[in-house]
Amino acid sequence: MHSGSCLCQAVCYQIATPIAAGIHCHCQQCRKAHGAAFASYVNVRREHFVWSQGEQWLRRYQSSPGVTRTFCGQCGSTLLWLGEQRPNWLSVALATLDTPLDTMTWQHIHLDSKAPWHHWTDGLSATNAG
Repeated sequence: MHSGSCLCQAVCYQIATPIAAGIHCHCQQCRKAHGAAFASYVNVRREHFVWSQGEQWLRRYQSSPGVTRTFCGQCGSTLLWLGEQRPNWLSVALATLDTPLDTMTWQHIHLDSKAPWHHWTDGLSATNAG
């Protein structure tokens, strides 16, 4: 079981499954939503995710056709990325997890639109496909 929350802790959630893999997305929209060189997400099936507190604070923004971003309306923390092309999955913003993770597999995606000032040397695999 994993749990997480937004910055102000008004919104909390639980994930009832092990998390084995994550992505570092370098697309411009993720960079702007997170205010960082890339956004880190872990993907979980919807049936393993539940809001445990503060659903009334959730706000949603359709950042592009078929993509909805969920964030806390009180503190602005990015919480979820939802894509219509994968309706049974959600991407949880990694930094909102409050519980530790075991060793995971990571991948960089959307490097074709990465920030020109950011370079990484972590040796992870990379792809331009999402």
